[in-house]
Amino acid sequence: MTPEEQEELRATVRSALQRDDAAAILAEQLGAFGLAVPEEHGGIGCTLADAQIICEELGRAASSVPYLSSAILVPQALLAAGAHDRLPALAEGAAKGALAWAENNTWDPAAIRAEVRDGRLYGTKEFVLDGAEADFFVVPALLDGSLALFEVADAAAASVEALVPMDQTRPQARVTFDGVPAALLSTDGEAVLERLLAVAAVALSGEQLGGAERCLELTLEYVKTREQFGRVIGSFQAIKHRLADMYVLVEAARSLSHDAARALAEDAPDLAERAAMAQSYCAEAFQTCAAETIQLHGGIGFTWEHAAHLYFKRAHGSAQLFGTPAWHRARLARKVLAA
Repeated sequence: MTPEEQEELRATVRSALQRDDAAAILAEQLGAFGLAVPEEHGGIGCTLADAQIICEELGRAASSVPYLSSAILVPQALLAAGAHDRLPALAEGAAKGALAWAENNTWDPAAIRAEVRDGRLYGTKEFVLDGAEADFFVVPALLDGSLALFEVADAAAASVEALVPMDQTRPQARVTFDGVPAALLSTDGEAVLERLLAVAAVALSGEQLGGAERCLELTLEYVKTREQFGRVIGSFQAIKHRLADMYVLVEAARSLSHDAARALAEDAPDLAERAAMAQSYCAEAFQTCAAETIQLHGGIGFTWEHAAHLYFKRAHGSAQLFGTPAWHRARLARKVLAA
């Protein structure tokens, strides 16, 4: 997409997310779920850098639309595995897939203990995004001691327990597979998961950027109207300093997230490093901006009636998904030292 087309997409998605039927509009009218799916598989054929715009807007709205799981992670897993049968339905929004990955409170591939024996999957996966609504699962598991990628075609065959996460705008589930039939998608599970980790990190950095930017906007609007001691509080120097710090965080997050999105679209050789930098920085920038939003809104910021608590919970919840900032920095350090 050209920069002009990207801005038009941004405006259209932002408008759609103000409606109650946002998910249907994104899927049926805008084709957003197939944006990064190749045309030969029923999608629009744009890049993940274009899809990043939608991630930013979803983060800005703290939306519960299952885009990260069903439009980003699962299609990219299937593409990386060379399994294309499900892609047309996913691109249309007619099917929902979920990536069941995490075990033992981590997304580290080395922690995976789920395994497939005689074509049947055994194991439990945690923090499965939109798992309770999924039609099928894509699951990394061990096959003869090596990581591979499998598909569980019928989600109803697994035991799915809907969780109550801190961030209730992002549904999660615990999924137990007890001898469930599983079809092999790829025997090169390590390479697929390495790619997916970068995809997840970049997409989350976009959401976190959008959320942090919205926190700054909400706070700016408030401090221009709230009065104390006969003056709007935005005129106080201490408030200006804190807003300036938020602005610096947002702009630095924008640079890193957009750079990582370009690296992902171009499949750059240093993609893993740029994705790790983006996610670790954007996660902490969002957390800081969300906390400052609550503080600078005063008493109203702590109430359920104000949106500030949604961004605070989304910031802290998303910082735990697919690796914490500290975990990503540790991976980045190992890669740099090994180079």
